[in-house]
Amino acid sequence: MRGKIVTSLICLLLIGVVSTALQCSPDETEPVGKVELSRFSSYEELKDFVKTSTESYAVDKGSGRIFSWDQGALLGAPESAAGATGDDGSPGYSGTNIQVAGVDEADIVKTDGEFIYLVSGKRLIIAKAYPAEEAQILSDTELDQRPEGIFISGDKLVVLQGGWNAYVLGWEDRGEPGGPEAMPIKEPVARSSIKVYDVSDRGNPVLAREVSVDGQYSGSRMLGDYVYAVINETVYDDGDEISLPRVHLGTSTTEIPAQDIYYTDVSDYWYVFTTIVAVNTQDDEEEPTRETLLVGATSTIYVSVDNIYITSTKWGTGRDYSEKTAIHRIHIEDGEIEYVASGEAPGRLLNQFSMDEYRGFFRVATTTSNIFGIREDATPGDIFRNTSANHVYILDMDLEIVGRLEDLAPGESIYSSRFMGDRCYLVTFKQIDPLFVLDLKNPYDPKVLGELKITGYSDYLHPYDENHIIGIGKEAVAAEEFDGAWYQGVKISLFDVSNVSEPKEVAKYGIGDRGTDSLVLRDHKAFLFDKSRNLLVMPVLVAEIDESKYPYGVPPQAYGEYVWQGAYVFDISLDGGLQLKGRISHYDDDDLGQQDYYFATPQSIERSLYIDDVLYTISDVKIKMNDLETLDYINEVELQ
Repeated sequence: MRGKIVTSLICLLLIGVVSTALQCSPDETEPVGKVELSRFSSYEELKDFVKTSTESYAVDKGSGRIFSWDQGALLGAPESAAGATGDDGSPGYSGTNIQVAGVDEADIVKTDGEFIYLVSGKRLIIAKAYPAEEAQILSDTELDQRPEGIFISGDKLVVLQGGWNAYVLGWEDRGEPGGPEAMPIKEPVARSSIKVYDVSDRGNPVLAREVSVDGQYSGSRMLGDYVYAVINETVYDDGDEISLPRVHLGTSTTEIPAQDIYYTDVSDYWYVFTTIVAVNTQDDEEEPTRETLLVGATSTIYVSVDNIYITSTKWGTGRDYSEKTAIHRIHIEDGEIEYVASGEAPGRLLNQFSMDEYRGFFRVATTTSNIFGIREDATPGDIFRNTSANHVYILDMDLEIVGRLEDLAPGESIYSSRFMGDRCYLVTFKQIDPLFVLDLKNPYDPKVLGELKITGYSDYLHPYDENHIIGIGKEAVAAEEFDGAWYQGVKISLFDVSNVSEPKEVAKYGIGDRGTDSLVLRDHKAFLFDKSRNLLVMPVLVAEIDESKYPYGVPPQAYGEYVWQGAYVFDISLDGGLQLKGRISHYDDDDLGQQDYYFATPQSIERSLYIDDVLYTISDVKIKMNDLETLDYINEVELQ
C-alpha cells in the first residue's frame, strides 16, 4: 500500500510539472545578466522584500522547482599544501592541502613542525610531535561543542565552532482551506563562534577572545593575521517580524541594522543572512569587521588572496528549469571587507574547485540539468530525456560574463574540476570518464584543447606539476540495465597533459571492490602529496568481494564487505608511476576481522602529515608515527 501511495504521488508530481512546463511560454525564461547591488533603506523595506520575493518565486514556479534526478551532480597553479620546507634548519613539515597559495583553510588537524593541534569530538588537543620519540599530549581542553576546524598562527590558535539549525519545520493550523499548513517554528537562534587561544604555553591554552555571530558556520579562510569566517542565518519571517543577525563580542551584542545589509533584486524560495566577519588573530584589542548579505538558499564559497566569492543557486522558470548560480564578490584586505559586485552564470556549481580567480578574471565550471529534460524546444516525447550539459564561464571583476565554453559532454555531469593558470581540467561522467583539457589563456575565447576517455571517473583532481594531474575517484563498469554505470573500487590515476591535444593516463592504481571508499573523494584536506618526496598518502576504507558467494560470476552491482581501514602510502613519480610502499592502520590486529569499518569509527584514520622524516597518521584514538621511508613503527600517542 505504501508503495502504491508513493507511486501515485510521484505520478501526480510529474503530471503537475509537465502540465505547468507545457503551458508556459518560452518568453518566460529568465536571462542571465548583470545583478545590481542595493542596500535596504529601512527594516520595513527588508520585510517587504522578503515577503514579496518569496511569494513571487512561488507564483512564478507553479509546480516549479522540484528536484533533479541527475544523481551524478549530487555527488595561478595552486599550491598542494601550506607548510614549510625547513630551509632554516628546522624540520620540514607538511601543511593542510589547500586550494589557493597563501590562503589557509581550517581543518581538524594542524601542525607547525613541532606540535600537532587537533580536535577529537569536543576536545582540543595539543601534542608535542617532534622529535617523534618524545611525543606526548601537552593539553586536552574540553569544549562546549565539536569544532568545525582550527587555524594555528604563531602562538595563537583559532577554533571555529558552528551552531545547530536555528529552525525546524512544524505544523500549525491557520484555519485556511486545505487544513494545516507547514510553517517554520522558531527555536533558539544558532550561534557560531571564533575563539582565539593564546598557546604560548602549549600545556595551558588560554582563551584570549571570542567573537560570535548568529547563524551556522559555512566556511573560513586565514590570510596573514586575519581569519575570515562566513556565517549563514536562515531568515525567519513569522508574519510580524524578521530577526536580524547579531554579532557578540564579550558581553556586548550588536544587532546588524537592515540599512547595513546588501541584497540583489532576485526572488528566491528561501533566504539567508550571510555575514562575513574578520578577526585579527594577533591583536586581541582590534575590533572585528563584518559585512552582511541577503542571499539565496544555498551557498558555496571560494577565496582568493583579494576576494571572497559567495554563491547561491537560483532555479529557472517557465519551460526552462535549468539552474543559475548567483555570485557575489567581496573584497578583503588586512581585515577590511567591502561588497563590490554581483553577477550570475548558467548552471550549478559542484564545490569550491568549480571556481577560480586568475589575473583579473573569475572562472566557474557549471552543470545545467534541465529538470526532467524540459527545454524551450521540448516535445512531450522529450520529457524524460537527459539534457544535462557542462560549461565554463569567465567573468570580469564586475562579474559580467566575457567568455564562455558551453555544452560539453551532453547528458553527463561534472564530477571534478581544477583550474591551473591558463588551463582548466574537467571530469564529466555517465558511463566513461572524459577528462577535458581546456585553454583559458584568452579569457574572451576559451577552447577545448584535448579530451581523454577512460573507464571510471575522478572526484578530485590535484596538480602533480604543470604537465601532470593526479586524479582520485572510482573505477566503473558500464551498466546494461540502464544508461549509466556501476562504480567499483577506488582508483588513483596519473595523467600526462604535456600534449594537450592528446592527454594520457600514464599510471593508475586500483584499490578494493565496489564499496571501497576514501575521504579524499569528499574532503581534499584528507589528501597528502609532496612531489619533492615522491609521497602520496590517503585514507582508504577497503571492501572486498568474496567470489565464492557468486558461483556464476560476480555481478558489477555487487558490494564487497569491509575488511580494512587506514592510510595507503604511495611512492609516486613520472618514472615509476604509482607504487604502494605500505599501509598503516589504527585498528588492533584483533579487530581486523570485524565487519564494522566506516569513517565514523574512532580508529579510522582521517588525516596524515609529515615532520622531517616521520609520517604521522591521526584518528580519534591515537597519533601514530612511522618512518617515512621504511614505514617502520616509531611511536604512538593515545588520545583516550
